[in-house]
Amino acid sequence: MMLTDHLPAADPGTGDPDPDALLEAFTEWTTGQGIELYPAQEEALMEVVTGANLILSTPTGSGKSLVATGAHFTALAAGKRTFYTAPIKALVSEKFFSLVEVFGADNVGMMTGDSSVNADAPIICCTAEILANIALRDGADADVDQVVMDEFHFYAEPERGWAWQVPLLELPRVQFVLMSATLGDVTFFRDDLTRRTGRETAVVTSAERPIPLTFRYAKTPLHETIEELLAGQQAPIYVVYFNQASALEQAQALMSVKVASREQRDRIAEAIGDFRFTAGFGKTLSRLVRHGIGVHHAGMLPKYRRLVEQLAQAGLLKVICGTDTLGVGINVPIRTVLLTGLTKFDGTRTRHLKAREFHQIAGRAGRAGYDTAGYVEVQAPEHEIENERALAKAGDDPKKKRKLVRKKAPEGFVSWSEKTFEKLVAAEPEPLRSSFQVNHAMLLNVINRPGDAFAAMKHLLTDNHEDRAAQRRHVLRAIAIYRALLAAGVVEQLDEPDEQGRRVRLTVDLQFDFALNQPLSPFALAAVELLDRESPSYPLDVLSVIESTLDDPRQVLSAQQFKARGEAVAQMKADGIEYDERMELLEEITHPKPLEELLDAAYETYRKGHPWVGEHELSPKSVARDMYERAMNFVEYVGHYGLARSEGLVLRYLADVYKALRHTVPDDAKTEELTDIIEWLGELVRQVDSSLLDEWEKLRHPGDEDVPAAATEQQPERITANERAFRVQVRNALFRRVELAARRRYDELGELDAESGWDADAWADALEDYFAEHDEIGTGLDARGPALLMITEEADRWRVRQIFDDPEGDRDWGVSAEVDLAASDEAGHAVLRITAVDRLD
Repeated sequence: MMLTDHLPAADPGTGDPDPDALLEAFTEWTTGQGIELYPAQEEALMEVVTGANLILSTPTGSGKSLVATGAHFTALAAGKRTFYTAPIKALVSEKFFSLVEVFGADNVGMMTGDSSVNADAPIICCTAEILANIALRDGADADVDQVVMDEFHFYAEPERGWAWQVPLLELPRVQFVLMSATLGDVTFFRDDLTRRTGRETAVVTSAERPIPLTFRYAKTPLHETIEELLAGQQAPIYVVYFNQASALEQAQALMSVKVASREQRDRIAEAIGDFRFTAGFGKTLSRLVRHGIGVHHAGMLPKYRRLVEQLAQAGLLKVICGTDTLGVGINVPIRTVLLTGLTKFDGTRTRHLKAREFHQIAGRAGRAGYDTAGYVEVQAPEHEIENERALAKAGDDPKKKRKLVRKKAPEGFVSWSEKTFEKLVAAEPEPLRSSFQVNHAMLLNVINRPGDAFAAMKHLLTDNHEDRAAQRRHVLRAIAIYRALLAAGVVEQLDEPDEQGRRVRLTVDLQFDFALNQPLSPFALAAVELLDRESPSYPLDVLSVIESTLDDPRQVLSAQQFKARGEAVAQMKADGIEYDERMELLEEITHPKPLEELLDAAYETYRKGHPWVGEHELSPKSVARDMYERAMNFVEYVGHYGLARSEGLVLRYLADVYKALRHTVPDDAKTEELTDIIEWLGELVRQVDSSLLDEWEKLRHPGDEDVPAAATEQQPERITANERAFRVQVRNALFRRVELAARRRYDELGELDAESGWDADAWADALEDYFAEHDEIGTGLDARGPALLMITEEADRWRVRQIFDDPEGDRDWGVSAEVDLAASDEAGHAVLRITAVDRLD
């Protein structure tokens, strides 16, 4: 039964539901769900139903999500609009689907910047930035009655914290529910919320976890610690590293340990079923999880992370090695958290963990409904463990103890000790500090608001949570931004207030999700209009425009640069260039940047009339285009650049390119060739990990039951079902061979086709006659065009021939192949078998 079936009738006198009736109705529903409320949950819900603000600071696993559900229930019963905010889009969409199950699809909507579903619903799930934008644009008149902010400790994030603060400043009639396991002292927020909203603000805290934690400092080598925990029935164990490489190395090292029994391994194999693991990291993960060992970090494909989470939830994985990615909102039953260190690199330096960071990670141990106790272990540094062993070996012999030379920490190593550990265990999370910021988007949204923008900005700049010195800096920056907007003609001052009370107004229209989805999308539209539609390179140039507006996938660009420099060094050595000159020339080599000059010039012109785009860097790059031009599939591309540990990042970037192409490029700018590329890219992403696009499509069409649910879908639709995209894949697969043949890379051709009888020698022999007639094989845009590809479709296979673009234009040579449709569906990419490389008379 849905929670909406329990909504109580309004009180005849007040028109609002009676608080006692609300609480009784909600607890009736929880009881029906087999849920018994904790004391802190009951106290929190009592405050919420009376209309008070609530600051809920209770440990992980204490049921804050249920309190949030009760808050939405309270608002819905009163006919009010409630917003739930989370720090990342994945959590927002996860919450959206869970609330749909509780309240029904008609009552729940979602906004994340790149997805909007049922945006007029009474319950909205959104990112913090979306709500902040609404607060800036509409102020106190915003159609918001209640706000539930999850993971409120993000308020202190340097880059994003402003989005958690702005609603508190700009929505004075709203009931706020602020939640986190690590808030620290909240006295300031309690007093500030009461002052601004006129409501009482209740603080509900509880240091008592439903599942108590035991802390221990381990002075045994890591593998011994893990074996000891396994023997002590303290699995599942989450082994926490602060870099992805170490997490994977440790997981592989554990393959020598008997982690799971034969029976458990059989259950794992049954649970995995026909899940598709791709080459590279996928094969490695397959071996690990079948052994009872998981890996979890942000660089993995989403489907792999989800598989690890599902196997862990089923109690099938004994050990998971990963980064602290499990610390943000993922509900995985972990009995023991084992931290391999108490330091992390924060992008600038290696430092000790803050109390908040430590407690966020430690809080994952011990989950209600799974465990009766949780365990947190911290490994001592290696040099300390070695000293402990040497001391134990010396025993009680005073002479041996005196002669003992204690090993010191390596030079530059930021160490920790048992005292560091004890301090973190005892420490309260640090007080949250304001991270307010002023930017162009803030001013534009406030100016777009009816009323006196100057008064609104004065309030925002002088009554925020910053100290006076910081507020003065923000005022000066706001003045500078306003003058730039005025000079660019983006805003204009009025002699008299207009009908909406504005003394200054915008001369341009802002889309609702202004500065949230892709801030440079409007520039991309303008730049596409500069391109020549008749040019053969037009489709790929449009792709380059879109890529230049997206965030950089830094690991990919670094790998591209590294590869380019390696190839350049080899060539320069072959050319006899001296070392010093080589080093100087290498500085000029970077990752590929198509259309860089055109885009940079267009960007400079564009931002003169749109000053706010200056806050967002244009970044010409080629990842999707590079993959297409190299005629590689996803696995080949990841292998080419050595990106196995970052394949999740690669795929998310490609999905973003696909979505931006679909969203940004107008239909009248999409040629047949560009549409082919869009279809190819979408199908490539879907075949590697369908969840990235299936969930997006499900959000775009929430009422369509034919769209698969990303949470359960493991196998994408047959690749041959999308014939247009499959044709591009076949064309790319053949053209990859053309490019390698043109460069006479017979070894690489042999790696592709040895299984079908075409090893390096076979390719070399077949092409010897061609190169006796022609000097080269063309690889330009004409060479890869559809005119040189012949396809004959049969029931179970395609017969194809890729014609070579020879210098004389005879076009009598080519490569013939058969495309196995069933094998292609199984593999998720075009599978072909070379049948001939020859000249047709």
